[in-house]
Amino acid sequence: MAEMKFEEALKKLEKIVADLEEGNLPLEESLEKYEEGIKLSKLCAKKLEVAKKKVELLVKSEDGTYSLEPFEERDAEGEKPAEAKKRKQKDEGLL
Repeated sequence: MAEMKFEEALKKLEKIVADLEEGNLPLEESLEKYEEGIKLSKLCAKKLEVAKKKVELLVKSEDGTYSLEPFEERDAEGEKPAEAKKRKQKDEGLL
């Protein structure tokens, strides 16, 4: 299963979910599919994490130059998690 491509794993996972949602499988078969689904889910999550680490953003600085920076998730306000944490601490008087 480790050599499986993300899209293939996701397609198999979607099929398993559909089969389980139908509710027509015997208990043993349902458990086997559930276990396979968990493995596929972990595989997909791992592949997404690897892909995320590969993504880089081209960032324009104030002086107009560009640089590559690692991708970091941002919240709805566009702040990086570390920036949001510092701002919250400052707002709460902890900094």
